[in-house]
Amino acid sequence: MSNAERFLKGYLDAWRTNDPDSIRGLFTPDATYRSGARDLEPALGADAIVAQWEEERDEPGTWSYEGGVDLQTEKAAVIRGVTTYTEGPKSGTYENVWLVRFDEDGRAAEFQDWWVQREG
Repeated sequence: MSNAERFLKGYLDAWRTNDPDSIRGLFTPDATYRSGARDLEPALGADAIVAQWEEERDEPGTWSYEGGVDLQTEKAAVIRGVTTYTEGPKSGTYENVWLVRFDEDGRAAEFQDWWVQREG
């Protein structure tokens, strides 16, 4: 399994559970995490990423994701998908593109999410 495939599987598992250790395990201690294009100040470091994730958490069963790895090397990947929220303030369908850069151990050193909500 490639770094990108392993990251996507781990990310989806962490998203389903909101488990802090699962989230932290995806990222390097000094990783940067931007959850949107307008996120000018990234979360810096695994602990800050966990804190941001907790603040923006999606409850299990309120969303679904379909997507996969579009481009990948050992050190970086572009992952594209569609997220659908069925409840809450985010209700709707969103197109997502993630840029992930990996360290030598395959953990994310940088994560950037670009998303746009579908109309209608």
